[in-house]
Amino acid sequence: MSAAVTHRALFVTGTDTGIGKSVASAALLHAFRARGLRAVGMKPVASGCEWLQGGWRNEDALALQAASDPTPDYDDINPYALEHPLAPELAAADAGISIALPPIVAAYARLRAQADVVVVEGVGGWMAPLTAQLDQATLVNELGLSVVLVVGLRLGCINHARLTARAIQADGLHLAGWIANEVDPSMARRDDNVEILRRVLPAPCWGRLPHAAQIDPARMAAGLSPGP
Repeated sequence: MSAAVTHRALFVTGTDTGIGKSVASAALLHAFRARGLRAVGMKPVASGCEWLQGGWRNEDALALQAASDPTPDYDDINPYALEHPLAPELAAADAGISIALPPIVAAYARLRAQADVVVVEGVGGWMAPLTAQLDQATLVNELGLSVVLVVGLRLGCINHARLTARAIQADGLHLAGWIANEVDPSMARRDDNVEILRRVLPAPCWGRLPHAAQIDPARMAAGLSPGP
């Protein structure tokens, strides 16, 4: 196994909420596993959870757990599982919880110890705060992650993608690549928009996820080519 591709640490963010970060993250896990790498997912903070298996569980975090090999403990994948589907700061306040870095850092360390690749999914878009004092950029910097941007293909995505890429770079972080996700099947001239994105974004395109009625991250992984 090449040292150039082991011990990778990625943070998946998006141009907005609801543009397929979870699908892209799970597909990335399958893509890395297809290379023979141990790949595990993480969603440090998840709002919108159900009480299952004796604890709060988030659908996206469970999908990351299912796409991981080896299969980590849920509490390591999702240290902060918040009941209400709100901005993390609000959901944490409702639960009487304070989101802090140390539990996330500790869970991440346990995941990294058992895998060659850790794919960490963020919340909402890049500028969505985790708390009044904690931005996602701080978390990414603390964990030493490179960023992957999921661009939801819909009207306005070029502007949103460029602004997000600039914000990531302004925060002093590395944008490793971006993924196009066809969230709007009725979008006109999708191919032309992707070509513009290829030209204007300061990172390579890692692939394109097609719109599908039934989401299958394992199959979608075939459309991804994560960079070295």
